[in-house]
Amino acid sequence: MQPRFDINAVEPDCFKAIMGLEMYVQKSGIEKRYLDLLKIRTSQINGCAYCVDMHVKEARKAGFSDQWIALIGVWKESSLYSEKERAVLNWAESMTNVSVTGIPDQDYEKVRAHFSEKEVAQLSTAISTINVWNRMALALRLQHPVDRTVPAAA
Repeated sequence: MQPRFDINAVEPDCFKAIMGLEMYVQKSGIEKRYLDLLKIRTSQINGCAYCVDMHVKEARKAGFSDQWIALIGVWKESSLYSEKERAVLNWAESMTNVSVTGIPDQDYEKVRAHFSEKEVAQLSTAISTINVWNRMALALRLQHPVDRTVPAAA
């Protein structure tokens, strides 16, 4: 699969608009762990290898464990995540799968149990923004760098 085109070169105002959302998210004050959780989980749901790769690398660089990162996709079956992290993951799934979930009140209540309305607005904007990035990366067929090194067998 080859990338289709460079959105920044073809339509820089479009890219700037999306970056404006991203800059808001980065400056909103949302704790890094919650941003990493929602970005990785949303990108997994959307099937965006480019974004999963990028955000997993960012989470590792920030010091999150391989286990914490690896189990994000199966968070419901893991006791690793705090209730607050689980609320973020649930909200990210509910918003990303909107056509299936309809974003029910029970999902809102779960996130509100841990976050103020302002924080829910910030989280919701972050989830919406990563959904935009995922869709653009998939539409443009962005490719993640390939690392073919295999760890030695133990």
